[in-house]
Amino acid sequence: MTRLFPPTLLLAMALLCSGLAGPSLLAQPAPAAVTLPRVHFVATGGTISNRDGGRLTAEELAKSMPGVERYARLTFEQFANVASSELSLAQWLGLAKRINALYASDKDIAGVVVTSGTDTLEETAFFLHLTVRDPRPVVVVGSMRNPSTLGYEGAANLLEGVRVAADPAARNKGALVVLNDEINSARNVTKTDALRLQTFRSREYGQLGVVDRDRVVFFNQITQRTNERTEFDLANVAELPRVDVIMVYQGASGDLIKAAVDNGAKGIVIAVAGAGATSGTQQEGLAYAAEKGVFVVSSTRTGSGRIAPPRSDLPVAAQATEAQRRRRMFSVAGEDHTPVKARVLLMLALTRSSDRAEIQRIFSEY
Repeated sequence: MTRLFPPTLLLAMALLCSGLAGPSLLAQPAPAAVTLPRVHFVATGGTISNRDGGRLTAEELAKSMPGVERYARLTFEQFANVASSELSLAQWLGLAKRINALYASDKDIAGVVVTSGTDTLEETAFFLHLTVRDPRPVVVVGSMRNPSTLGYEGAANLLEGVRVAADPAARNKGALVVLNDEINSARNVTKTDALRLQTFRSREYGQLGVVDRDRVVFFNQITQRTNERTEFDLANVAELPRVDVIMVYQGASGDLIKAAVDNGAKGIVIAVAGAGATSGTQQEGLAYAAEKGVFVVSSTRTGSGRIAPPRSDLPVAAQATEAQRRRRMFSVAGEDHTPVKARVLLMLALTRSSDRAEIQRIFSEY
């Protein structure tokens, strides 16, 4: 009886007899183990940790992510454990300095994930967007429901944040906000609903990408300065200057602007109606701010739209009063930044310069 062998087996036997097979054909070595990227997780608190009976710690949150070991090697630390509105400006400085120090001392870290409460998450994320001077990502995550609530999404958001931070494509995009399967730039994103899960939106700019079952996908980019291109070095900054936000509304009093100046504000963001209108006696308050050398940034209260700087090639009108000339010396156009983000940027700009043209440049480049 003739035994038939598969052609591939006959070839292997022939090569073995001739001494040509070698280990590459018959004894393939086991593939080397793939080293997963390392992601560092920094917990600051917020709804994502606010369980009934006590807040979850960084360690407990790290253990809540099912399957995280498939995507990254995770390390973690507890920076704070408070509501986002309770984070102080001093803690902002400390957090940014901590992340910069981590990146400077540990080249093995692929990315950093920060948990935050969602109420002021957009401000914290934008501050990190402007002050972390490294191409590796900072991913800020939170949740709309707390761990004791049915439908808590915190663990899923955190896992997706880790996946984004571990992805090489997330480099050089500044700080990213990841919730609800969506990736948004910290520069453009804002909280749009007090309760719904899909609250974080980037207005007309759109999201940067998504976190899907199979992979992280980016399909958009920002062009403004960030990462290594940012000029905001916090190494010698011990305190951020006071900047207040004043809203324009019908019949508004300029006394609030004067009070902010008298109580130590170094800058004011005025959330103007439309493209620049004020109301009531606010013009008097703005003139008072200019007289005291306080910069005023105009940012629209509408939620979208750009406040353009005045044309530099147009001279000040000959009939302008001295008060009007001085007002122009301390007026800055907020570009497309929302009032709360214009405040963050003005605080940082004032650590760099007290020249109006220079501050306007900063608003136009970031």
